[in-house]
Amino acid sequence: IHGAVGIHPNETAELNEERFTWLKEKAMHPKNVAIGEIGLDYYWDTPDRDTQKVWFARQMELARECKLPMIIHSRDAANDTFAMMKEAKADTIGAIIHCFSYGVEQARQYLNMGFYLGIGGVITFTNGRKLKEVVEYAPIEQLVLETDCPYLAPVPHRGKRNSSLYLPHVVDEIARIKNVDRDTVIKVTEENAKKFYRI
Repeated sequence: IHGAVGIHPNETAELNEERFTWLKEKAMHPKNVAIGEIGLDYYWDTPDRDTQKVWFARQMELARECKLPMIIHSRDAANDTFAMMKEAKADTIGAIIHCFSYGVEQARQYLNMGFYLGIGGVITFTNGRKLKEVVEYAPIEQLVLETDCPYLAPVPHRGKRNSSLYLPHVVDEIARIKNVDRDTVIKVTEENAKKFYRI
């Protein structure tokens, strides 16, 4: 089993040099395939934005040092996330924008830098119009499937604990939007994930 290590933006208040040294050791483990979830979360705004930015930058440096791609968490922080990733030359590291929740304009910026967009249950929501537009716009070669368990279960399981068993609903909606068969969605997104995680 492979995994990813990183400190979520909401937990960066607990970070210090000692804990970062521990994180570095875990990042070097041969079974580790990515650094993440890392990034910025202004929805809760805790810890403060400056603290989040410091540790986001440090963890992007760690990803470069370990030669590992990143799983990026960005909530209500589109401009700062993109600016920091651009400054860190993240396009030379690689990233999935996890649980993508912005519009086509932001999607275009990330896609142009060669990043992948993580698509999950929100694509099936009636109020998920913005994400449906993004999926319609984005090349399928830059999409990956996600669960974000235990959150954001797709319709018809909305409100329940999410599970990878529900991914077929996400596949069906992407297939409908992209006007391709579901096998194509499964095949291409699986290839994308394997390429990204180098497995």
